[in-house]
Amino acid sequence: MLRRTREPAAPGAASGGFAADGPPTGDTPRGLYADPGLPDRVFRSVARGGGGLVLAVMLLVGGFLLYRAWPALDRAGWSFLTTETWEPDAGRFGIAAVLVGTVLIALVAIVVAVPLAVGGALYISEYARPGLRGTLIGVVDLMAAVPSVVYGLWGLFFFEGAVLPTARWISTYLGWFPPFGVVGADPRDPLATETVYTSSTFIAGVVVALMVAPIICSVMREVFTQAPAGEREGAYALGATRWGMIRSVVLPFGKGGMIGGTMLGLGRALGETIAVYLIISPVFQIQWHVLQSGTSSVSSLIALRYGEASPFGMSALMAAGLALFVMTLIVNFAASSIVARSRSGAASET
Repeated sequence: MLRRTREPAAPGAASGGFAADGPPTGDTPRGLYADPGLPDRVFRSVARGGGGLVLAVMLLVGGFLLYRAWPALDRAGWSFLTTETWEPDAGRFGIAAVLVGTVLIALVAIVVAVPLAVGGALYISEYARPGLRGTLIGVVDLMAAVPSVVYGLWGLFFFEGAVLPTARWISTYLGWFPPFGVVGADPRDPLATETVYTSSTFIAGVVVALMVAPIICSVMREVFTQAPAGEREGAYALGATRWGMIRSVVLPFGKGGMIGGTMLGLGRALGETIAVYLIISPVFQIQWHVLQSGTSSVSSLIALRYGEASPFGMSALMAAGLALFVMTLIVNFAASSIVARSRSGAASET
């Protein structure tokens, strides 16, 4: 409810009139006051409480991890970030190797998942027939709900054997690029064993990509479908083809959603545990060769060593979890900053 005060008209001025070269002299609005009403006040309080609760939970999680990890961090110091081996009880432990493995697996997953997600989202929102569109939306949402252990078992018993020839081909013809090189593999020997390509960063990354692609696709599809109809029709009226309309209207409008969906998938890929744990062969040394057998990740390290860890080893695992927690927060904050600078629709042109 809006209220305004009413000032008496100045002498010689008509009621409700305005001076020629000055401020209004009649009914001058002053100090508008909006009474939101009880429902709006309740909703605002609940929203603030929910936001504060999320921040409180995040701080509590971070504080708990820091408290449990402090004995290990105090002993290791900065070497915790540079040491590759993991022997907490012997005093030699660090996350250099597992941190590099975590990042590489996540990067492989994003490189594979983002093109699939963009293509799927554009097809569903722009090309699919209405009847088929509903079916595809349901299938994508169902894939996002499949447990990660199912993807891990599929990757272990089917995908790994099927993708080995592809990994060998990439290593043979693109091995001049250092990450695609494989130590101990002879491309000229057709009878060389393919075991050097198993349990690799590449295989784990592709499996994780199939897990995060439906999530990224769902976010992008929702954003693409909200592109303004007027701008779509304007692009067609100017002679644009469907792809021209998508390129000039839909993609610029959905830029923020594409970045947000990608970062959401990256956060999921960084923390994936069981699928990676089932596929990889853990090694505690920095492994830059994504096609070569052997890698590790922070989450799989925790799953592997949790049951047998001593009290100090548990503190070291908590320190590794704290590092993953901080890295995920950095990724999310960076995503929020990028999305804030490229709001959906801000750059759309016809």
